[in-house]
Amino acid sequence: MSESTAARHRTVLLFACMISTGLLHSMASKSFAQAADSVVSVKNSAASDQNLVGMRQRAIQFLEVTQAADGSWTSPEAVGISGLVTASLLKSGQPIDSPLVSRGLAFLIKNQQPSGGIHSAASRHQNYETCIAILALAEANADGRYTGTIKKAEQFLRGLQWDEGEGIESSDGAYGGGGYDSKQRPDMSNTQFLIEALKKAGVSENDPAMQKALIFVSRAQNLESPHNTLPYANKVNDGGFIYTPAKGGESKAGNTDNGGYKSYGSITYAGLKSLIFAGLNREDERVKAATAWIRSHYTLDENPGMGQQGLFYYYHTFAKTMSVLGETDFSDADGKKHAWRNELVDRLKTLQQKNGSWINPADRWYEGDPNLVTAYCLLALSYCDAEPEK
Repeated sequence: MSESTAARHRTVLLFACMISTGLLHSMASKSFAQAADSVVSVKNSAASDQNLVGMRQRAIQFLEVTQAADGSWTSPEAVGISGLVTASLLKSGQPIDSPLVSRGLAFLIKNQQPSGGIHSAASRHQNYETCIAILALAEANADGRYTGTIKKAEQFLRGLQWDEGEGIESSDGAYGGGGYDSKQRPDMSNTQFLIEALKKAGVSENDPAMQKALIFVSRAQNLESPHNTLPYANKVNDGGFIYTPAKGGESKAGNTDNGGYKSYGSITYAGLKSLIFAGLNREDERVKAATAWIRSHYTLDENPGMGQQGLFYYYHTFAKTMSVLGETDFSDADGKKHAWRNELVDRLKTLQQKNGSWINPADRWYEGDPNLVTAYCLLALSYCDAEPEK
């Protein structure tokens, strides 16, 4: 493998993320994150159930073929991809002791560094890789076999968070966020992943690390409020999210004529679920504004604001966030109700390749890698099951 190809594979996990949560029953006296332990079993139509089973089976068969002998997928340096695939298999019902999953888990354990991080030795994406590994190991930790490994990784992640330990003030746009490592500026994709990994490691929403992350997430929202007083906060003011508030702000969807940053779909869904996991409830103005944005931009045809770019990252983040909101029929801004689970199953069915994989012809953010994209889709489909989320 060439040096440039290896570097490409190391960065493919840039947009990998995954959230594991329950559906919400009551928000009257509990935060979303507390209520996430309560689940609602949602029954799909018979046709959708049948599609789901077949799609999942074909995807797993594809991943059986593409796994390397060392337990990795795509590249032995792409720890994040291997973690994402392993987690997707577990959430698709594959047993922990199956050869496919056990090899994937062993590969992750082998890559735990003395620091506690779980990543390739030369990685510049230590946060992503470690967070993904925690999420996969947590799925397999019913008997506590990985608790020690997870706790070591948790401590490593705490050390990467941008806070006073990095010598920045709480007023800085980077404060509370997670970046690729301790030196590269934080962003919403890294930070939403950090929040979920901490949660899966058992960290409370009241923990200082979670509350610092909430500060960062709030500042990434296009919403002028006491929680975001940065210069661009009122330029768009639509409740959506941008890629990062650090270093003056940035959106992958581009800028507005008045100096603002455009909101876009995948990061707005990521931002909304991050607010929820950090302890905000349905009545918080930030949650209300973000929910209103996704009602106004509901679609499965594209990643709103980005077209076909990052489409499968969008599908998987869409599904996780919708499951957190707990609305079986999600009403868009026009009042039209969407059985989003069935709609997502039907959409992914049309896009699945004959060999069981998925791939994005718009190969930005490495969605030309079928292992990565197939993992995204299996994760998305895991939220479309009739079975309760655990």
